[in-house]
Amino acid sequence: MENKNLWLTYKAEDLEKLETLNENYKAFLDAGKTERECITEIVRQAEAAGYKNMDTVDTLHPGDKVYEVWMGKSIVMFQIGTEPLENGMNILGAHIDSPRLDLKQNPLYEDSGFAYFDTHYYGGIKKYQWVTVPLGIHGVVVRKDGTKEIISIGDKEEDPVFAVTDLLIHLSSGQMEKNAAKVVEGENLDILIGNRPLEGEEKDQAAAKILEILKETYHIEKEDLMSAELEVVPAGKARDCGLDRSMIMAYGQDDRICAYTSLAAMLDAGELTRTACCILVDKEEIGSVGATGMRSRFFENAVAELYEKLGGYSELKLRRALAHSTMISSDVSAAYDPMYGEVYNRNSSCYFGKGPVFCKHTGSKGKSGSNDANAEYIAKIRKVFDDNNVQFQMAELGKVDAGGGGTIAYILAMYGMEVIDGGVAILCMHAPWEISSKADVYEAYRGYAAFLKDMK
Repeated sequence: MENKNLWLTYKAEDLEKLETLNENYKAFLDAGKTERECITEIVRQAEAAGYKNMDTVDTLHPGDKVYEVWMGKSIVMFQIGTEPLENGMNILGAHIDSPRLDLKQNPLYEDSGFAYFDTHYYGGIKKYQWVTVPLGIHGVVVRKDGTKEIISIGDKEEDPVFAVTDLLIHLSSGQMEKNAAKVVEGENLDILIGNRPLEGEEKDQAAAKILEILKETYHIEKEDLMSAELEVVPAGKARDCGLDRSMIMAYGQDDRICAYTSLAAMLDAGELTRTACCILVDKEEIGSVGATGMRSRFFENAVAELYEKLGGYSELKLRRALAHSTMISSDVSAAYDPMYGEVYNRNSSCYFGKGPVFCKHTGSKGKSGSNDANAEYIAKIRKVFDDNNVQFQMAELGKVDAGGGGTIAYILAMYGMEVIDGGVAILCMHAPWEISSKADVYEAYRGYAAFLKDMK
């Protein structure tokens, strides 16, 4: 299948819309370096578009727009269609967590005059990529009385940044002989946070200075760090990439690129026959576990609440609604990288500028852990995209046995609904800075909007 490069197909008005959408996307990335920050920004945009917190609504009718947030880390949004909910929903689902470093619960220590925060990495990372990169700290500290301190350090120009140190090349002959998985060990990903001693302290003077700063600036005691969720992420804003400004380089594009385009399609939806739903969840990078992951019951519970407010819940109605739904599991795919062409099959790869990517299956080796979408459903997807003049690609995640990956698709498929993985191709997936095509961002938005409107 030979698709044209999208840049050669867009007219001036398309290019203007493309740039506007991508500027908004970059702003979204900058506002949401963590899943909590993403939820705050998503709720802000949703309420501006007329969505209401479902807990504040007693009854619902066609055309109503509601959302439900779970533990500040996951959200589900609904726009009620004119058809009965039992006919099913059109669902877009993406995740808003990204690989990073998390502070341990007793993180502060000192060694040789340096103050450090001890970390545990989250998700699949190449550990060596995180050394000597400017880092910020984002998250929340909860005191015993329940009050919270929101932390965001590193992205303002006047903010300090932090770093994981690396061994200088002059002394690294032994290190250079290690394989890539061992060049930097997980326990050595601690971030350097201070070196100035606090006068009057007898020992751990640099750590004592950090505690003084935490108390004076953030009203945080050392013990408060035990009930904190502090995430270490790359410091800096999303930027245009390339002299032609055709790409975006930013942290967290897996999978916030699909989260944003799904959100934008949802917010821009007009009148709908089938109820539209957008699920943006936490913890996909560690297996979708926990109360805020897709494996929890929060989505099912939200649909049950929706039914109750539509005039009456029943278990049978809920099961019918879920089983008759259709879904795009919106997650990124690995764009063909000619620098590492040996792990790709050219005929089964996706490319920048060719539109959103559908993967019939993900998983690894013998499709292990995959949803593997039905041919009948793929045909329906093709028709919706073709009817709306949306260009797309079909691909796999690299060569057979080269590796693999998973998404939330198989979890929703357990309800019996039709699901396929469909997202945006990116380079440098799971690196501190990932790269995407602006054209693919725009075309994915168009495709998701068509799916919400026309999928039957």
